[in-house]
Amino acid sequence: MSFARMGRSEFLVEAWEDEFGTWRDDVLRRIEVGVDPLPELGSGWALLERGLRRLPAARRFRLVEDGRRQRQADLNQQLSFLIGDRLAEWLGGATPPPGASRSQVIPVWVERERALHGAWYELFPRSQGTDGTHSGTFAATCEQLPEIAEMGFDVVYLPPIHPIGRTGRRGRNNSPAAGPLDPGSPWAIGSEEGGHTAVNPELGTTEDFRNLLAVADSLGLEIALDYALQCSPDHPWVTEHPEWFAHRPDGTIRAAENPPKRYDDIFPLDFSCRNWRQLWEACYQILEHWTNQGVRIFRVDNPHTKPVPFWDWVVRRLRLEHPEVVLLAEAFTRPAMMRELGRLGFSQSYTYFTWRTTKQELTAYLTELTTETVDYLRPNLFVNTPDILTEELQRGGPPAFRYRLLLAATLGASYGVYSGFELAEAEAVHPGSEEYLDSEKYQLRPRDFRAPDSLRPLIGRVNQIRRQHPSLRQLRRLDFHWSDDERIICYSKSTDDMADVTLTVVNLDPWAVRETTIHLDLGRLGVDESRPFTVSDLLSGEEYHWQGPHNFVRLDPERSPGHIFLVRQ
Repeated sequence: MSFARMGRSEFLVEAWEDEFGTWRDDVLRRIEVGVDPLPELGSGWALLERGLRRLPAARRFRLVEDGRRQRQADLNQQLSFLIGDRLAEWLGGATPPPGASRSQVIPVWVERERALHGAWYELFPRSQGTDGTHSGTFAATCEQLPEIAEMGFDVVYLPPIHPIGRTGRRGRNNSPAAGPLDPGSPWAIGSEEGGHTAVNPELGTTEDFRNLLAVADSLGLEIALDYALQCSPDHPWVTEHPEWFAHRPDGTIRAAENPPKRYDDIFPLDFSCRNWRQLWEACYQILEHWTNQGVRIFRVDNPHTKPVPFWDWVVRRLRLEHPEVVLLAEAFTRPAMMRELGRLGFSQSYTYFTWRTTKQELTAYLTELTTETVDYLRPNLFVNTPDILTEELQRGGPPAFRYRLLLAATLGASYGVYSGFELAEAEAVHPGSEEYLDSEKYQLRPRDFRAPDSLRPLIGRVNQIRRQHPSLRQLRRLDFHWSDDERIICYSKSTDDMADVTLTVVNLDPWAVRETTIHLDLGRLGVDESRPFTVSDLLSGEEYHWQGPHNFVRLDPERSPGHIFLVRQ
């Protein structure tokens, strides 16, 4: 099903018995099993006569003339005419007969294509071109964009770009005491220089930001901004609207807490305060301000910690006023809340993919995402984030980065990586933690992206394959195939018309060469079991000729994380 325009739309389902189609299928089965179909010829002509009444006049006239000629032919020729593909196609497009059943009208919201698929790259502007002491800028970020575009990314996501408060500022590695040069967390939003509609002057000006948007657009990139509804103690709202915040019994504003942790650099907003309408409007105006600057994608920070009615109100209004806006929910929360945010209208959501590591876990979870929730929750499979450096990446080295990239880019329609992924950055602040050592959330992070062992060539090739093969840019048609090795996962994706079929095989073991037999459901691949078929590895360029469902694969994690095959009969 496709819709002509973005925005609100609706559809209904009509159902009726296709009498001629049923007759045709029955005749074809009779022929297949060797039963004489000619006794059914009279029924076929009668059903054709009935179906002709529901065709447009020009097409009906042509079929009537063809039918008259065919009725004079021998019985086998008549049968060939009645079961032919052209006749079936034309009658299949006839208007519904009287008495057809109709469903209720079903409303839908049609989003632009970026809501379905894309490759995201997250970076901190303050680390671009920095020497580790002086902040990077929007101008320096512009210089990095061609490299990101060359890797084939579609979206560049920026954490908050607003002024950062000094009260309670966190130091390096989340130390509670900041040094004089520590830049603080970008999520501690607001200072005397402004709040959510201002830019950190160390990054540049609003005009510099608009130039960043223009440069990105010229390269085929979109900029996504962070929408984080929280404030530093220095945010203008704290003095102008103290009633918008939760207070302790002694009258002081309550800082953010996640026991046993306490964050003195952040004040959460109270969305059920006495002046909640005014607060909600102010929060919406943040979106209005940045859409007026040209931003069309927002990554929403911790939406599950805000009331569902608030998001329902925001999304409804945003759809009315800015239907082109895409919202990504950073919702690492319980499944019920994650699903509810999808139902409310968030375009995409972070998922638990980051922590699904075994073949069984990946198979079960991606089956859920592509069947159970596919109508309302679109996953964005981020491999890593500034908050999440999984044990798998810490222990597995570059091979683990390679195969997680391959999984994320081919299992879902949207995926993302955080800057430094291409360098396989994997040092945690301490054993058992998912926090990076020298986390970019609390300090400037210079990087040498020209390192000789960078994963950039692989990332670029994978993204190029995604752009060339529509089966990898859709979510629904994902099928898993069996392999004899528990560390080899195998799955295929296909377009509705089966014109593009890809088969991906990945070694989930970063330390060992794996050899196994994969057992393919050839019907899911559109392959005739009696005929040989070709699989072309889109990563290496190698081509293999296979026959039947059982085939051998060998994967060396030091050479390649897996295969992305194009399947051709």
